Amino acid sequence: MAHPHSEKPLQDLAAPDGVCYGCGGRNPQGLHVKSVWHEDGVHVVAEHVPEAKYCGWPDLVYGGLIAMLVDCHSNWTAMAYHYRAEQRAADSLPRMDCVTGNLGIKFIKPTPMGVTLTLRAKVEGEVGRKTRVICEVYAGEVLTAIGDSTFVRVDTGQLANAAHGR
Repeated sequence: MAHPHSEKPLQDLAAPDGVCYGCGGRNPQGLHVKSVWHEDGVHVVAEHVPEAKYCGWPDLVYGGLIAMLVDCHSNWTAMAYHYRAEQRAADSLPRMDCVTGNLGIKFIKPTPMGVTLTLRAKVEGEVGRKTRVICEVYAGEVLTAIGDSTFVRVDTGQLANAAHGR
């Protein structure tokens, strides 16, 4: 699935200091998911080649890795749509943040190791405080999984304080 683009990844624009395991550029052990708008202006795309340590069954990608990729990429898709809805650049302040409200993954076919995975996501329905994202996962040209998830726009400072009982 080719997806030509010239845009800088959303993660590098909006969260250059990001430490998320899936998409944070500053996490040395992370997956470093990089999401960009597709030239069609509808989809947000990312590519990832799974390392050997993410093997599930022999020669197949571990489903948990697919879930992580779908989670981060879909979240960035929701945020990209929020920035666009407010006619703001992804590197504008204040930063926009969403968290996962519901993560749904349907595994359609086994995903082979050694193949570039392409994630292709778009918002389904309205962009609101809660936003539904559909994310297709392709191994080469083969659709192997679909994410159907909901992301909630939040103030991450308040979220961290609540999580730590502050």
